[in-house]
Amino acid sequence: MTAPSSQLRTLRDHIRWAVSRFHSEGLFFGHGTDNAWDEARQLVLGALHLPWEIADSYLDCRLEDDEREHLQALLRLRIEERVPTAYLLGEATFCGLTFSVDERVLVPRSPIAELIQQQFAPWLPQEPTRILDLCTGSGCIGIACAYAFPEAEVALADLSFDALEVAWQNIERHDLEARVYTVQSDGFDGLPGQRFDLIVSNPPYVDAEDFADMPPEYHHEPEMGLACGEDGLDLVRRMLAEAADHLTEQGLLIIEVGNSQVHVEALYPEVDFTWLEFEHGGHGVFLLAAAQCRQHQELFRSRVGG
Repeated sequence: MTAPSSQLRTLRDHIRWAVSRFHSEGLFFGHGTDNAWDEARQLVLGALHLPWEIADSYLDCRLEDDEREHLQALLRLRIEERVPTAYLLGEATFCGLTFSVDERVLVPRSPIAELIQQQFAPWLPQEPTRILDLCTGSGCIGIACAYAFPEAEVALADLSFDALEVAWQNIERHDLEARVYTVQSDGFDGLPGQRFDLIVSNPPYVDAEDFADMPPEYHHEPEMGLACGEDGLDLVRRMLAEAADHLTEQGLLIIEVGNSQVHVEALYPEVDFTWLEFEHGGHGVFLLAAAQCRQHQELFRSRVGG
């Protein structure tokens, strides 16, 4: 990579330079942006603690030498080592909220955000009082749910102690200690006897083929948050087998499986999954009502090892 020129002095200079290099170096955009311009703007403005909505005239402000050195160091990491911008900045936005993130957790990007912003309408029969975010990572889904349902108690569960440390940082960041808590749990194992009105999960679901083909940016993320067996469903099988025991009578189960939707449909052709559609992009998220989880529980149990 050609080093950033000392002639780059303004915000606009750095954004323009970054866009050109991002294209020429073949960077992948999949952690909050989908194009070089937005990625460059996010990194340049975020590195200098400036808002996205900054007036255009500010882009011609000249940087101090220390600001320029800091920004150019981050640009080198983004280009040469393919580190996602969210990790370089230490934070990411989800559902209009800001979360602390680092390489202990996935970068927030789930289409479930759209469901949260709609308060899961029209699917929820009534406002939930207990919510579980299973495989929580940074806690972004569960914490966003806590904002959407201000009377609800929310559990953030994950197998990874490292991820739960980040989730707790975000609970504190959003002053939600009174209603949101963390639980160390392998699937439902750490939640014996507990039932929830809403269980939402973005578990590891990437199959072996897709994981091998992922761009370098994704390999900075924890593998245990992405890969989960040959068909990506090792954990999802277990979750489906046990979900009925953890849902209230009218509860809902919502799980993201992304490209592994094809494996879910092939494994459970008897089950009438509701595959949700998204206005702003995204796919592979299914919904099951508690009654469906009970109806198919024996089937789900029979295929845990399949």
